[in-house]
Amino acid sequence: MSNGTTERRRPLWQVAAVLFIGALLVAGFAGLGVWQMQRLGWKRDLIARVDARISAPPAPIAAVADLPPDEAEYRHVTATGRFDHSKEVLVQAVTELGGGFWVLTPLETSAGPTLFINRGFVLPERRDPATRREALPAGDVTITGLARVTEPGGAFLRSNDPGADRWYSRDLAAMAQARGTGPVAPIFIDADATPNPGGWPVGGLTVVRFRNSHLSYALTWFALAIMVAGGMAILIRHEYRLRNADKRLG
Repeated sequence: MSNGTTERRRPLWQVAAVLFIGALLVAGFAGLGVWQMQRLGWKRDLIARVDARISAPPAPIAAVADLPPDEAEYRHVTATGRFDHSKEVLVQAVTELGGGFWVLTPLETSAGPTLFINRGFVLPERRDPATRREALPAGDVTITGLARVTEPGGAFLRSNDPGADRWYSRDLAAMAQARGTGPVAPIFIDADATPNPGGWPVGGLTVVRFRNSHLSYALTWFALAIMVAGGMAILIRHEYRLRNADKRLG
């Protein structure tokens, strides 16, 4: 009977190895949970800062243009100049209105380099400027909206093709080169919802959304740490009982 009990016991080195690996897993999972909690704090701070930028009174674009991209994006800004409608760029987009295009038009300003303006969204049947002539102002205009940063390269799995005039992201440098606008600002403006004559393009469709799953990730990592720690406790208790039983029977 003593021999049967002894056969069911694991060698101490195996128990120690399992507990060592378990301790590493507990530390790793707990560390990941702490890191996700730190990320949660950072994300909440980012959301608060962006909300403050969006709701702030509009500032001149010159006051924002030289800021680092992460500080410039989503600031409420205003710019004055003249559109060059002959050099507008259509960038494929999907919005709450359906599939179509963003209309990005160079705005020539006296206060700095040319600035691309995302005037808003048009459906495919409105891609031709001739279908929205009333919304092609010739004189000075003032645009208010949100500062956005360039989107180089293209979209996921689809690269911009300037030669074929196919655009999937708002790559300012590439668009400027393709249209021959000369130097352009490193940011563009998403125009607000002020209606354009004729109703197109439709502005004010900027989606400001930050994925924030850090709390659920943190809870998952902490739960895994607790599960591993619980498994270690069960193992220790089981081995302890076996060895006590062996001592009593031996």
